[in-house]
Amino acid sequence: MNPFEDMRLFCQVMESGSFTAAAEQLGLSKQFVSRRLIQLEERLGVRLLNRSTRRLDVTPLGQSYYESALRLLSEVEQVEQGIAGQNSEPRGTIRLSAPLSFAMAHLGSLLPPFLQRHPHVSAEVDLSDRPVDLISEGYDLVLRIGTLEDSTLIARRIASVQRVYCASPDYLAAHGTPLTPEDLALHQCLPYGHSRQVQWRFQTKGKPLTLNVSGRMRVNNGELLRDAAVAGLGITYLPTFIVAQALEQGQLVSVLEDFAPEPLTLSAVYPQHRQSSRPVQALVEYLRESLAGGC
Repeated sequence: MNPFEDMRLFCQVMESGSFTAAAEQLGLSKQFVSRRLIQLEERLGVRLLNRSTRRLDVTPLGQSYYESALRLLSEVEQVEQGIAGQNSEPRGTIRLSAPLSFAMAHLGSLLPPFLQRHPHVSAEVDLSDRPVDLISEGYDLVLRIGTLEDSTLIARRIASVQRVYCASPDYLAAHGTPLTPEDLALHQCLPYGHSRQVQWRFQTKGKPLTLNVSGRMRVNNGELLRDAAVAGLGITYLPTFIVAQALEQGQLVSVLEDFAPEPLTLSAVYPQHRQSSRPVQALVEYLRESLAGGC
């Protein structure tokens, strides 16, 4: 019994969420995959998965085995690529997670040329604004905007992300233009997220200022907030890659420009065992070059 093949089978089941989906991905029968994992559990003397008629639940030991298996399989892949003389040409599949709005604005135009440049690389892309766990969920690379938590993960700066406070001309004509951050207390704001206390950050006289803002509409999607601002529902605060076209067309007008804080940072985050992955490093360098002017 090849332990590395068992690891690959188990990782595929974890990533697919079921024996049936994993078997389809691998071109095997469901019964074969299920039997191999039962034999794996018997050999290890532990239960890796709790099975029911509706779903599979990973046990704590199964989660630990999965994370270790990912690292080992990555190392084996890198060794094989090195022996085969493939280090000069990236090859393999990149599992990438990226924020939805950023991906819609940029990745649609960036990923096809990258894949054309590297014909032996494939990409599986998941678009989500939620904070994914790239280790347990099996991602090779995650793009994140904003401050990163300290961790054992590796983060590389890709680009700056400018944000702007803006509202429609009709809203400003009806309610007035705020001249200072404190004026926002008299306005309807359109904050991002679902928290009852949303804070917007400003720079005033060289010092940071944080204010609580509220409004009739809170959304965890930038495009909906942009459209609400265009419709005249209030003032919003969004990255320029979401509102640039509306600003150019005059549907939105920027406000409080003198109080804008420092730009956010777009970072590429990946686990330590992917540090020497040629496909991951190639994509990171490509994004750094393509977005050098900011986004």
